[in-house]
Amino acid sequence: MTVGGPGAAPRTGHLPVLFDEVMEGLAVKSDGTYLDGTFGRGGHARGVLGKLGPGGRLLLMDKDPEAIACAEREFGGDPRVAIRRGSFAELAHWDATDAGLDGVLFDLGVSSPQLDVAARGFSFGKDGPLDMRMDPDAGESAAQWLARAEADEIAGVLWQYGEERQSRRIARAIVAARAQEPITRTAQLAEVVASVMPRGKDKIHPATRSFQAIRIFINRELADLESGLEAAVARLKPGGRLAVISFHSLEDRITKQFIATRAKAPPANRRLPQAPSFTPTLRAIGGARKAGEAELAANPRARSAVLRVAEKLAEAA
Repeated sequence: MTVGGPGAAPRTGHLPVLFDEVMEGLAVKSDGTYLDGTFGRGGHARGVLGKLGPGGRLLLMDKDPEAIACAEREFGGDPRVAIRRGSFAELAHWDATDAGLDGVLFDLGVSSPQLDVAARGFSFGKDGPLDMRMDPDAGESAAQWLARAEADEIAGVLWQYGEERQSRRIARAIVAARAQEPITRTAQLAEVVASVMPRGKDKIHPATRSFQAIRIFINRELADLESGLEAAVARLKPGGRLAVISFHSLEDRITKQFIATRAKAPPANRRLPQAPSFTPTLRAIGGARKAGEAELAANPRARSAVLRVAEKLAEAA
């Protein structure tokens, strides 16, 4: 999610979140091969490419056709760069990764261009078609799903992916509202949610969690993250780095647990006569990294960003 930062990326109208921390975490080698699984508008990609020499390689992926078009315009003529439209969950199916990777970056969530364009339907702050798909050519839109889903299913999504305590009340309101007219606009959905969720003291819009939950569900974001982490580690060379920026507690929890279970032996079970053998495959590089005060002052959207970095270990002989 490229929302800005004070790093040294080329100035192109937007800067990526935690830029300096990502560059440090990836420890880019001039002749290495790196994959940016969430190109967005290329803030981190520019930083990586700027550190690569003639023998380096940069692989770019994104679900969003607009992001891919941007990548083609800016990097398509560079022989060090290869571009593929698709989810990072499928990175291991790209033959460009077969030779192994020295670094993989996932910058999760929705990008600023997606949020800021009303026609994409991600934001309740700008009225537009209720779409929310990162890949507008794949799957159901949010409007299509809300038109057919039962109240229990809607409530389950709001609770599971948004941790929305009023999930059942909101789901009933959505079902009642759609019986009067189809919910096809972001403003409509936000109004329905707000009608049963008055603003609290924290000034957060009452539709925030609902929009977040529906977006995560529509785009299979958590399932893709789980698959993408497995694929990334499978393709990383020993010593290669994995860097993941999360903007949601569920994403960060998945990433943290993924690294921990591969870096540390599970707690011993006293009932077993002998602890099962454990060979770590990852090493956590530091702890969670967050934006500093200067970045937060310039880019409030970076407030929830969390970066975790891990290094793949050599296989035991």
